[in-house]
Amino acid sequence: MRAELTAAGIDPALVASAENIGGGTYNTAIRLRLTDGRRLVLKIAPSAPGLTYEHGLLETEAEYYRRVRGPLPSVVGAGPGFLLMTEVPGIPWSQVRDTGPHLRRELGAIVAGLHETTGDGFGYPQDPLHPTWPAAFTAMVDAILADAARYEVRLPRPAAEIAHLVRRHEPLLAQVTTPVLVHFDLWEGNILLDGGGVSGIIDAERAFWGDPVAEFVSLTLLRDLDPELLEGYGVPGFDPAALRRLALYRLYLGLIMAVEMVPRQDSDPARARFVRRRLAEVLDTVQRAL
Repeated sequence: MRAELTAAGIDPALVASAENIGGGTYNTAIRLRLTDGRRLVLKIAPSAPGLTYEHGLLETEAEYYRRVRGPLPSVVGAGPGFLLMTEVPGIPWSQVRDTGPHLRRELGAIVAGLHETTGDGFGYPQDPLHPTWPAAFTAMVDAILADAARYEVRLPRPAAEIAHLVRRHEPLLAQVTTPVLVHFDLWEGNILLDGGGVSGIIDAERAFWGDPVAEFVSLTLLRDLDPELLEGYGVPGFDPAALRRLALYRLYLGLIMAVEMVPRQDSDPARARFVRRRLAEVLDTVQRAL
């Protein structure tokens, strides 16, 4: 850690303790306690190859924290392959039982605030941006399908058929004209709770400029859209067009989850069956929407 801390302007001699946080599937995260009382988190990118979009992710995460307002870490220092930031208090929502609906309303309001950050182009910040959302999203899907071929991942349908299915929805995607910075990984493991409320949002390395509706893929990863979340977000519900776009974004995440198991060397057969079944279901949903 010495090189990363020095590059961030932190004297390595100030480190009183260092603990691998664990729980992640890509970057390494280390909790640091400094002798001056500061509590920091250092993230270091892996050297192993991953998916096509998995490059410069920590630079993207740093950009997210610098541009978005909310209960987020503050960037202390960043450079090639590392990010040093303040630690946000709290424990992951996924580790807490018996949470009430008020937290879903609070979360919805926080997400609405996150979505106030808009940009000038669509796609991943670490890549060249596209002028339209259809161009960006089809490029994102094409990249993960190319990864599936590279890693020899068997998909429920041929890659060419999936790509064609997505392109048939381009007029629907064209309804999105304002690029919003979307976290896209807001499952309960990346939402922290403290003092009876939502204290932090972390792990924004997979953010992209796109349709804010895409945020609700991870927000409802294993559940339906709930009225409490939508109430907090400030909308009574999604119209049919938004629900169709949401299905497309669920398809994209399903493809990522299926393909990334190979470079992650995840050989859990139960998880593989679950991911493949969910991907097949969402493909059917997207097909029926035409």
